[in-house]
Amino acid sequence: MRRTLLLTLVTWSVVSLPGMAFAAEGPTGGWVGPFAVLAAGLGMGLASGLCGLGQGRAAASAVDAIARQPGAAARIQTVMIIGLALIESLALYVFVIAAILLFVQPVK
Repeated sequence: MRRTLLLTLVTWSVVSLPGMAFAAEGPTGGWVGPFAVLAAGLGMGLASGLCGLGQGRAAASAVDAIARQPGAAARIQTVMIIGLALIESLALYVFVIAAILLFVQPVK
């Protein structure tokens, strides 16, 4: 039974796929554009929101740490600024990917 089913599927694929190869026009990628816009918008929205939450938590933790040990304020502030820069870089990476999705033409 399995062998007959497999043989039937292979036969139908061999018979039907060459007809698709000789089609009059190729795909135009008509559905890629709207999904690229949605993906870019959702990705940038999520990245912005989550990076904002992360930066808020990092700043709150740094202020809390400075309140506990005022003598280490300079070191804590330096580490906080480096951490905020790394968090912001994640949003910039998403922005670059979103720009690529929006401005690069789909393969035709």
